[in-house]
Amino acid sequence: MRRPGDAIRKLKMPDRKSPRPPEDCPNCGTAVPPNAKACPECGSDELTGWSEAATEAGLGLPDESFDYDKFVQEEFGEHPARPRGLAWGWWLVALLTLALFLFALMT
Repeated sequence: MRRPGDAIRKLKMPDRKSPRPPEDCPNCGTAVPPNAKACPECGSDELTGWSEAATEAGLGLPDESFDYDKFVQEEFGEHPARPRGLAWGWWLVALLTLALFLFALMT
């Protein structure tokens, strides 16, 4: 049995199944209020740009076909980076400092 206020209650109840709008509009980048139904700047909504795909696209994540080895090759060239040890000059400075310290202790 339907009561007179049922239709109004349905309209006021938020739809729990619809996702919350993003903090920033994926289309124009404008800040979107938490309970907005559409972007105040460009008007995009769940149907036009707030889908999960649009939200994920705004995160800057690499796509499924991302090839890490190819990325490393393009960024760092043919030769892999080699860790470098201390230069021989610093070893010489350390030995001279140690020698001066031992000489100061003996005198």
